[in-house]
Amino acid sequence: MSFNIIKHLNADAQEGSTGNTGETAATTNVPEKIMETNETNTITEPVKATAPVEETVVTAHDDFDWSVDKRNVTSYSAEETAKYDTVYDNTFKQINDGEMIMATIESLTKTDAVVNIGFKSDGLISLNEFRDMPGGVKVGDVVEVMVVEKEDRSGNLNLSRKSARTTRAWEKIVEVHKTGEIVTGLVTSKTKGGLIVDVFGMETFLPGSQIDVKPVTDYDQFVGKTMEFKVVKINEAIKNAVVSHKALIESDIEAQRAEIMGKLEKGQVLEGTIKNITDFGAFLDLGGLDGLLYITDISWGRINHPSEVLKMDQKLNVVVLDFDDDKKRISLGLKQLTPHPWDTLAENLKEGEIVKGKVVNIEDYGAFLEIMPGVEGLVHVSEITWANTPINAKEFFTLNDEYEAKVVTLDKETRKMSLSIKQMTEDPWSNIEATFPEGSKHTGIVKNITPYGVFVELTTGIGGMIHVSDLSWLKRFNNPNEYTKVGNEIEVVIMNIDKESRKLQLGHKQIEEDPWNTLETTFPVGSEHDGTVVKKDDKGAIVQLPYGLEGFAPARHLAKEDGKSVGIDETAKFMVIEFDRNDKRIVLSHARLWEQAIEDEKQAEIKEKKTEFEQTKKAVKNLQSKVEKSTLGDLSALADIKAKLESDAAEDTATKSE
Repeated sequence: MSFNIIKHLNADAQEGSTGNTGETAATTNVPEKIMETNETNTITEPVKATAPVEETVVTAHDDFDWSVDKRNVTSYSAEETAKYDTVYDNTFKQINDGEMIMATIESLTKTDAVVNIGFKSDGLISLNEFRDMPGGVKVGDVVEVMVVEKEDRSGNLNLSRKSARTTRAWEKIVEVHKTGEIVTGLVTSKTKGGLIVDVFGMETFLPGSQIDVKPVTDYDQFVGKTMEFKVVKINEAIKNAVVSHKALIESDIEAQRAEIMGKLEKGQVLEGTIKNITDFGAFLDLGGLDGLLYITDISWGRINHPSEVLKMDQKLNVVVLDFDDDKKRISLGLKQLTPHPWDTLAENLKEGEIVKGKVVNIEDYGAFLEIMPGVEGLVHVSEITWANTPINAKEFFTLNDEYEAKVVTLDKETRKMSLSIKQMTEDPWSNIEATFPEGSKHTGIVKNITPYGVFVELTTGIGGMIHVSDLSWLKRFNNPNEYTKVGNEIEVVIMNIDKESRKLQLGHKQIEEDPWNTLETTFPVGSEHDGTVVKKDDKGAIVQLPYGLEGFAPARHLAKEDGKSVGIDETAKFMVIEFDRNDKRIVLSHARLWEQAIEDEKQAEIKEKKTEFEQTKKAVKNLQSKVEKSTLGDLSALADIKAKLESDAAEDTATKSE
């Protein structure tokens, strides 16, 4: 109840403050008295009560109806409310984001300009966006701006003059691109691959290739210059434009080009000036029209680069080989002004003649020797050496090296020639049996190594292979690289000659006698030797023995007495448990040593007990033979001896069963 009384008093106080300020002021100065309620609560009220207090139903704060008190409140109909809203809204301009609008500079601060666009609030634009205005921006200036946001996160109006200028500039650029109109721009700076040009206040790109018809290397000379351009490309998505100054120059010389193209004929000789040299040829200026002199049309001989023959700005006569009216392309030739070298080849050059040439090209199948400029012959890989081993032409030949060769075939019509270097010497295989008889010993050079053998050259054109199994009597190699290297000298024995296939079977271990014939006496079965584990896997280990010999110890024979296994690089005692001279194999065991020691100890113990048993038995027999009649004492002694003999026999039986 006290809550409701306070609510009504507050409502009266609010009415007094809105309706009659004088009465409210008077009321606040009247003494107050304390009233007691049924709930023993006290409230403060004015002495003069204007109306009786009515009790109302208590409701939650969130459900309070604020429209209960309607005193001194004017109500409008929906039509009137809409009318007044329209009047209020018309006092401001209606704007949208991205809209272009004229604005007035109201005032300036140190960093910004206050701009009025007739909206409910003013906007701020950085003074940096007015740097292009002559004399700077002033209060009262009218400028065009863009509405970036009517309200940003802070509720402010966001405007931009720079965006407005860029948008207007882009509209102009798009228009001149459509019409092909020539524009004027200022080159502001250099960038990678070209220049930056200011056109209508917007940055555009001028590629280096579009500056002039001639290649330009120094871009700095154009920075700060005002030039005419043509917009050649635009990108609507990223608002990027590409301009060209070269296009204007080309349009001026297009008429001159058309005149030259109209007079061109194949075979016509023209004078040109070299304007550019590339890896594939040279471009010549034929007086307003460019032609390409390809590298293969410069000289009858091979050249690596056009700069070996041509120089920049050099003038020379060239012949028109071909041209394309539509594509405005002209192919030129220089070597065609002189006869082909094959047509002037000496009459005395024929098959079997010796010629000298320079290596000008190397392929997998051979090398080309240039006998004279424009005349080349091929030395096939099969004509390099008499040896039957494969030859890598790229490893054998070096560019610009000179060789003498014999002409094998010559065809002037097809302009082909085959040469041979190996035929400059006699075929060594013709008398191979006399030079390298079977069983003879020689020293050669290791030329190549494969997983299955070593290729050895004994002399030029003669070589053979040592199989990996013929490298050593005592060691086995997974790869010959473990034994020798390319370029090393190696002693060999000629084991077999295949003259027809031009192959020699060589051996290296055969230089010495087979040591396995005598090793059986040094490493008999049961002998013990010190050995070092050099390799180990799940199957077993390779053990290095004295005299360079290797043996194999199975995994179970590597066990130690303490339960561990002999490790790699560990030296230990091994027993020979198998020796096979035919298969060149020795099987070793470390476990057999300590197992044998335990067995020997057991056998010694058994032997000792057996000896003791025999001695006791013999003593009993001697005693029985001496005593003819047994006494009670003798019987007792014999019983003791018999018990001991039976005990020893039982122990002996138990030991044997173990």
